Amino acid sequence: MDIFFLTLQQMLMMFVLITVGFLLRKKCILPDNSHTVMAKMETWIFVPALSLFTQMTKCTVKTLSENSMLILYGLIICLAAVLISYPLSKLFVRNYKLSPELSYQRNIYKYALTFGNYGFMGNFIILGVWGQDFFYKYSLFVLLLGIICYSWGLYVLIPKDQNAGIVDNLKKGLLTPPVIALVIGIMAGLLDLTKYIPEFLITALDNAGKCQGPVAMVLAGFVIGGYNFKKLILNKKVYVVSLVRLIVIPAMLMLVLKLIGTNDEIMTLALIAFATPLGLNTVVYPAAYGGDTETGASMAMISHVLSVITIPVMYLLFIVML
Repeated sequence: MDIFFLTLQQMLMMFVLITVGFLLRKKCILPDNSHTVMAKMETWIFVPALSLFTQMTKCTVKTLSENSMLILYGLIICLAAVLISYPLSKLFVRNYKLSPELSYQRNIYKYALTFGNYGFMGNFIILGVWGQDFFYKYSLFVLLLGIICYSWGLYVLIPKDQNAGIVDNLKKGLLTPPVIALVIGIMAGLLDLTKYIPEFLITALDNAGKCQGPVAMVLAGFVIGGYNFKKLILNKKVYVVSLVRLIVIPAMLMLVLKLIGTNDEIMTLALIAFATPLGLNTVVYPAAYGGDTETGASMAMISHVLSVITIPVMYLLFIVML
């Protein structure tokens, strides 16, 4: 119950920050393009700093070997989610072969059913409830998940006539600042190079990493605030896919992991990664390539609001009770 209330408190903090971002947009306190600036700060500064600091200070030959199974579990679960997304997405978009628009709508649902906001949201929850040591394990668990997200995931989200191909997107995914920082941090930790780095630089990375969660939540609210609120809440399919994303998929995942005798640590990591709300990529990348953004914005808003309750409840039901 202590963890339940800590998780609930973290989710309420998240909701407050999302509301702040929403009001900043609706009241025109910040320029309309502020979400681009915040997204770039997350991608180029805060997330890389968080990954770099964590891996430099936590990753050793001993800890990496002890937690190698986390990487394997993360990969297997993610691949299973990709496979499941194909038949599930057909339930939300029927007759998708009739037009490119319907086919693209199906791809948005396909992505949403595979990936939650395991990065910004997952990091925020893990750091707030469990701290840096557990975040290190979480970063290993989602390592290959992130590569799949930025390769196959972007391939799905970018409209077909402008697709660069899954190979090109895989290269882009491997060369993003968060992934590069993760690799550098792991190497620095394994080679014990941290002792050669000035203390003020390590402190700077630590402080910058702590900005990742709050800025991400403000960013989510700011993006949602750019759309017509009434239109976003009238999409009935989004409520269904949000409940599938937040409850059905993680519930089935927890039951399967429990049946095969998975330990509580891996179950906790899997729950946080796959019970998170729908991310912002369904808005950002369609907008960049001329695709539909309203569906993604509706998904982000509704699922983030619902997750304030569903994540603590899911943790209580499938970790504590089982």
